[in-house]
Amino acid sequence: MSENVARRGFLIGGLGGAALLAAGCTSNEPSAAPTSEAAPAATQAAAGGNDEPGTKVTIGFSAPAADHGWIAAIAKNAEATAQQYSDIEFKPVEPTNDINQQISAVESLIAAKVDALVILPNDGEQLNQIALRASEAGIPVVNLDRIFPDKLAYRTWIGGDNYGMGVAAGHYIGTALKEKNVSNPVIVEIQGIATLPLTQDRSKGFADALKTYGFSVTAQQDAQFTVETGNEVATSLLQAHSKIDAMWNHDDDQGIGVLAAISEAGRDEFIMVGGAGSANAMRAIKDDNTVLKATVTYSPTMASSAIKIARLIAQGKGMSDLVENQVPQSITLASETITKENVEQYLPLGFES
Repeated sequence: MSENVARRGFLIGGLGGAALLAAGCTSNEPSAAPTSEAAPAATQAAAGGNDEPGTKVTIGFSAPAADHGWIAAIAKNAEATAQQYSDIEFKPVEPTNDINQQISAVESLIAAKVDALVILPNDGEQLNQIALRASEAGIPVVNLDRIFPDKLAYRTWIGGDNYGMGVAAGHYIGTALKEKNVSNPVIVEIQGIATLPLTQDRSKGFADALKTYGFSVTAQQDAQFTVETGNEVATSLLQAHSKIDAMWNHDDDQGIGVLAAISEAGRDEFIMVGGAGSANAMRAIKDDNTVLKATVTYSPTMASSAIKIARLIAQGKGMSDLVENQVPQSITLASETITKENVEQYLPLGFES
């Protein structure tokens, strides 16, 4: 393991937005054109100096099992991006939704003395100690999406803007209802996993944005990021409220079940906003034949960027579009609102639920 592997970065990044995805990482892009679900076109640009083969590095990768489309796209993006570099040996471990099994899998990567680790934990708090152990062993950890509470547990965090998702959804709904002169609206919210900090951030952003219009959430229930539970929760909310003005569903994967419940109930009096930016949701928005009128992005392309970042850190490089010599400590991607007006631009980036 080179001495660069043990380097610690203390540059605090507040670099947010898709602009960083499209600019901060662009000069590190190889010329090979990836597929829409694996490091899609938004991350492509002319190759720069960091693309030249460097020191051979082994990057370990651990993520939950692909039980829905977003997680499946995460794994595909990571693997496809690693394969584009001749100087990366990609070492994924078996994906699992069992906390103890993921801890054991990461332990095996630490024992293998990989040069960098990319970890999307099932639960950041519960895997914090194993990430700390990796960092203490001199292995830089790129924390993907679900964050470890201890900053010493990771070298760089990269993920979506969960609070920003809620803000984007809240502004879309608030603006639409104000334009219709709706007062005292019934607004329902279908969360993912309520106990996760990311879900709580999404809900806070939503509530804060709605407040600027004088609105608030009428009812809130979590659906565990699954199609089945999405269907059950939506059915329950529809039965509990004879009239709804707007609905925000945090996750487009579970949104398949939500839309099915809405269709079965024959309800169309409200507007719905989705979350994450699945291809399924975007096609529905484009066709404009359901209550789903918008979705706010939380792109799995972050996994592609995580692999690129791990490679740069392990090789002792910075991001060549930035002045600083090291990769930032934190990278937050912006949440953008996809509507019928701009959906064509985003369709190539969608993942299949």
